[in-house]
Amino acid sequence: MRSLMARRSLPLFRHLLRDPVSYQRDAQLGLGFQTTRSVTYMPRPGDGTPRAVTLIPGDGIGPLVTGAVQQVMEAMHAPVHFETYEVHGDMTKVPQEVIDSIRKNKVCLKGGLATPVGGGVSSLNVQLRKELDLFASLVHCFNLEGLPTRHENVDIVVIRENTEGEYSGLEHEVVPGVVESLKVITKFCSERIAKYAFEYAYLNNRKKVTAVHKANIMKLADGLFLESCREIATKYPGIKYNEIIVDNCCMQLVSKPEQFDVMVTPNLYGNLVANTAAGIAGGTGVMPGGNVGADHAVFEQGASAGNVGNQKIMEEKKANPVALLLSSAMMLRHLQFPSFADRLETAVKRVIAEGKYRSKDLGGKSTTQEVVDAIISVME
Repeated sequence: MRSLMARRSLPLFRHLLRDPVSYQRDAQLGLGFQTTRSVTYMPRPGDGTPRAVTLIPGDGIGPLVTGAVQQVMEAMHAPVHFETYEVHGDMTKVPQEVIDSIRKNKVCLKGGLATPVGGGVSSLNVQLRKELDLFASLVHCFNLEGLPTRHENVDIVVIRENTEGEYSGLEHEVVPGVVESLKVITKFCSERIAKYAFEYAYLNNRKKVTAVHKANIMKLADGLFLESCREIATKYPGIKYNEIIVDNCCMQLVSKPEQFDVMVTPNLYGNLVANTAAGIAGGTGVMPGGNVGADHAVFEQGASAGNVGNQKIMEEKKANPVALLLSSAMMLRHLQFPSFADRLETAVKRVIAEGKYRSKDLGGKSTTQEVVDAIISVME
């Protein structure tokens, strides 16, 4: 149970522990994007030391959007420097030197990695999460000022278990023409992701956590996940807890998404739910995200980078850099550089709201570089 001191401290620290992207949710964001700073960030000695960050440009549009982040970071003199490594989705595994770099730096920023369909080549994204035990995926899906969508007041955080479920990779051919694929759910991982979701909700002044499941069919596997969520929920009495079956969840998302706040899901459901929520709120090109474990964090575009290999976008250099820029703002806050995160988020939101410079997926015709130049101009 929360102590009286913790309850009283929460409003004080809301500014510092706010949502990764939509900070100060109650502020009225106009074109001026003026916000009132209630508490200053008081750094510890040495907090301003530049931090090394592992950078994986990735495939397709990845180099374009990671290059955009590098330009913006340099323009605002952010205290980070990048160690760049070439990794591509058709590799059999993530090079050890890349893993070693992330272990050393603790933080990584990456573009999309193409995952071959079939052929026995495993996903490097999944490899990376398992190798570093990045057990929690977080995707923030929200309306951006000035970007028209079918639904308003969407502000959903999808927290997905990242290491097991259908993504355990335990598949084999029993006899020719018959493949068995195992879904693994453990109490340890279920409790761990549930605790992260409730802790996130508590620290970010969120009101409700919804567990997504299919326990009516997978009574043992998803039943264990639900049991774990219920146990953790009892430790956070100030946060409302409810449950929803995944098929009903998808229907509710497209009809009334504003009812959801924080959602916690097993692995596969989270992938589907996050992409659905992203499409509702403005598209995958503007949704930030990251993967975090006890010791390391990897920040990337929040929803699936379905256009990672779009040849026309690459040739025309019109990839949307917004999602990765907002993910890099999440990274800056993770590194305890909140003022740089504020500057970047505010500039991105202002450019989107003004509407002059937008990529094709947002209804505009701007190139990646034109969007970047507009954001840098606003920051200056």
